Amino acid sequence: MLGAAWCVAVKKNWPPLGQLLQRTLLREQCAHSCLVLHSDNGAPMKAQTMREKAYELSVTTSYNRPRVSNDNPFAELLFRTCKYRPEWPSAGFKSLDDERHCVLKFSRWYNYEHKHSKLRLVTPEQRHTGQDRAILAQRKTVMEAAKARHSVRWGKRQVRNCTPVGPTTLNPAKEQVKQEQKQAA
Repeated sequence: MLGAAWCVAVKKNWPPLGQLLQRTLLREQCAHSCLVLHSDNGAPMKAQTMREKAYELSVTTSYNRPRVSNDNPFAELLFRTCKYRPEWPSAGFKSLDDERHCVLKFSRWYNYEHKHSKLRLVTPEQRHTGQDRAILAQRKTVMEAAKARHSVRWGKRQVRNCTPVGPTTLNPAKEQVKQEQKQAA
C-alpha cells in the first residue's frame, strides 16, 4: 500500500528516514516480522544509520542491481501512475507544501479510490485490510447470476476471475517461480 510510508523533504536526511521506517512498522504492526525493504542504490537508503535502524527492527535491506532499470517493477509502475494523473503538475511544484499536498492527494486516491487491475479491481486499502475477499465473493455471485439470466449474451465465456490475489514477492525464490509456472501450465 502506497500510504504506508512516504515523505517529501527538502534534503535527504538519514535519521528521519529511519524514524519513518520505525513509525511505519509500528503502525502496521509488523515490526520484527522478517521484512525486506527493497530500494534503489541511493545514499539515504545505503547510509550506515539507515542500515543500523533496519537491523534494529529486523528488516533486511535489498538494493537494485546496478544499471537494471526495472529491478523494482512495482515502484516503476507507481511512478508512472503518478506521473500520468491529470492532477500531477507537468511544470513542477510551486512550493514544498504544494508538493506535499499533491503527494498526499495522490496517496489517498491511489489507496482508497483506485481499483487496481492486478488486485482484481479492488483498492490497495481493501486488499491491505482483507476486505477484498468479501468484495470479490459478492462480485462473483452477481456475475454468475447475470450469466444465468443472460446466458446467450455470455456464451461460453467464464465469469471474471474473482479469486483474491495472494502474497506478492519482488524477487521470489527460484523454486517458487518454478511452482507457479507449473500451476499456470
